[in-house]
Amino acid sequence: MKAHILTIGDELLIGQVLNTNVAYIGEKLTRLQIKVNSTSAIPDDEESILREFKRTLASNDLVLVTGGLGPTHDDITRKCIVEYFETELVEDPEILSDVNAFFEARGRTLTLTNRLQALVPRIATPIRNLKGTAPGLWIEKGKKQIICLPGVPFEMKYMMDNFILPKLEEKLEHKTFMAIRYLLTTGIAESTLFDQLGNIEELLNGAKLAFLPSPYGVRLRLTVEGTSEKIVHEKIDELEQKIRVHAGRYIFGTEDDTLEGVIAKLLIERGLKVAVAESCTGGLINHRLTNISGSSHFLDIGIVAYSDNIKIKMLNVKKEVIRKYGSVSLEVARQMSDGIRIISGANIGISVTGIMGPTGATPTKPLGLVYISVCDEWVCRAKVFRFGDDRLLNKERTSQAALEMLRRHLLGIYDDD
Repeated sequence: MKAHILTIGDELLIGQVLNTNVAYIGEKLTRLQIKVNSTSAIPDDEESILREFKRTLASNDLVLVTGGLGPTHDDITRKCIVEYFETELVEDPEILSDVNAFFEARGRTLTLTNRLQALVPRIATPIRNLKGTAPGLWIEKGKKQIICLPGVPFEMKYMMDNFILPKLEEKLEHKTFMAIRYLLTTGIAESTLFDQLGNIEELLNGAKLAFLPSPYGVRLRLTVEGTSEKIVHEKIDELEQKIRVHAGRYIFGTEDDTLEGVIAKLLIERGLKVAVAESCTGGLINHRLTNISGSSHFLDIGIVAYSDNIKIKMLNVKKEVIRKYGSVSLEVARQMSDGIRIISGANIGISVTGIMGPTGATPTKPLGLVYISVCDEWVCRAKVFRFGDDRLLNKERTSQAALEMLRRHLLGIYDDD
């Protein structure tokens, strides 16, 4: 099956909104072995939409559209569907009930504008939207299929995962099978990771491996194809184990794992609590840890100790240590992590202090210089990191490095000092 992904919205073309829908849909379709031939983004313009419907349906079996299904005047995708397929709008009772329930749950009254969202083209099968008010549309015309979804990413993802993908899978007849797996690494550069894996051709033995770098690390995408589902899963398991032999210490998770989620699981399994003292990251580490539901079970306290005075008064950092080494130093980082651990009674203390930029550097302490420390009752480790000169990127990298130090501490991985 050949597919085209069409995204609609002026905001996508002017860079006001990042077009993440294409990446998400493309990956999901690829996992089903649906070949994505092309993608396009077009404005909220009737002529452009109708022209793109005609062009993409002529050369594809499936056209998946996002955007333009909302209640406002510039949401015209539904209108274009009606015109292109020469059909009419009819009110769907189930969709109306969903829209009404959405407003009632929020203590709001259903307006006429939102009631109109229960109107769907007669030719379409409506797709319920339990995360918003705009229903999706599934249309089959001969051997062609066009699927229209809201442009709001979390609404689109819900419909894809719970309706679109299962229904598409039912329609597919696989002659070959494919398995895709993601291994998530951090704390190692892309080129270093590549070298770490050794002879790539020998390692892969016909499989595919892609390196996908980001500020938080490198995702490895493993792809294996074969003549049976059993064979491809056995091969991808084997490939994963080979990669882990070479780079396992840097792999913190798979698929949609997050580093904070992995750490939360480790802490809960061990019955441990962590306390966090942040200077240069301004609460970002605590933010990431509290993104995890149930974080009260493993996070004891978080303090943003930006000034020297707070470091001294709240974390028991010694004045003479700051005077001698400076607030951005290995010694201060150690005292911050140990101080937060002691005053909170947590099992583990973690701290960060650094120069995020673009100001604050000195001849001996450049932009991007960061010290991170992790302490428990027996061990206090501290490391120096040197990032770049981008303030926000430095905050992200520091939070990632701190969480990775915590993960390795929990797993007893100390040999990289």
